[in-house]
Amino acid sequence: MLFHHRRMRVTIIGLLWFMLSHTACGEYTRTTPAITAVAPQHVVIYSGRTEALIMPVIQAFQREYPHINVILKSGKNNELAAAILEERAQPQADIFLSTDMLTHINLSDDAVFLAAPIAGTATVPAHLKDAAGRWTSVTARARVIMYNTNLIAADDAPTSLFDLTQPRWAGKVAIADSSNGPMQAQVAAMIALIGEPATQRWLAGLVANKVTFFASATDLRKAIGAGEFAIGVANHYHYLLQQQETSNNQVAAIYPDQGEGEIGVMMNTSTVAQLRNAPHPEAARIFAEFLFRPEIQTLFATVNMEFPVVPGVALAPHSVDLRTLRVAAVDMQQAATDAPQAVKLMQSVGIP
Repeated sequence: MLFHHRRMRVTIIGLLWFMLSHTACGEYTRTTPAITAVAPQHVVIYSGRTEALIMPVIQAFQREYPHINVILKSGKNNELAAAILEERAQPQADIFLSTDMLTHINLSDDAVFLAAPIAGTATVPAHLKDAAGRWTSVTARARVIMYNTNLIAADDAPTSLFDLTQPRWAGKVAIADSSNGPMQAQVAAMIALIGEPATQRWLAGLVANKVTFFASATDLRKAIGAGEFAIGVANHYHYLLQQQETSNNQVAAIYPDQGEGEIGVMMNTSTVAQLRNAPHPEAARIFAEFLFRPEIQTLFATVNMEFPVVPGVALAPHSVDLRTLRVAAVDMQQAATDAPQAVKLMQSVGIP
């Protein structure tokens, strides 16, 4: 199993520098005197999230807890999940962060997560966390149709995911491939909502309509912004992040399938769990609790444009109020069961 393994000692450089540079960070050197009153510790994080999206939080954590050295191991959700299972007799990770709830639901059945509610998560809605405390959603995200406003007028933009197989959009659409966690979760949710045959027809229709498939959602949003494609499907924050770019920022988004009888916008969450028998349990507990502080939930909302899961935290500018949307009523436990089949289904119709 191959992973991108990056050891990080995060500097006390402020978040403003990160927001201006948008550069994924590597090795960091602390410029302030070390705090020697507290014994040095480590926390090992396996993360399916893009490094650029988790780094602001890690930087904030290191400023407050300079004695806890963060070691980040990044990869695909399924790769990291497989590693956790392989290492279960002697866990190497303390924390697992994923880009979708379904990965955590499936892993929780394998008794690899600590069953203990995280302090500060009592107000997180019940449907966004495990009743036994084995996993908890950190942020919420919606799957949207993103489009280039120089290429498509607002009145002409597709309003349903099912519109993307129409001939008029042939060759103009980009979407994530079968290795992408949020795409896997979307297809699993579609299977739970409309059944496998209808989902397979939609996927086959994308292939027939010459849709281009991306491994990276960041690359996808940038391609839409540059006008290489007119339309894309991505998590909502990708279009908001593209709007903040200094160029190629003429993008907008549709929260799809809002009409009477339509399925509603599909939602998923980024999720965290502490590993059972983690090598650094105290540091893991501290990091997990840190994610749900109001100021850190605000950080996710303002820097990454994600929806906070702690009530009362303000949304980012231009974020839609979820209460105004028709949201797909997905049985997430069923979707988690369908997740392996979702990948097979995508690959069976020719999606890489």
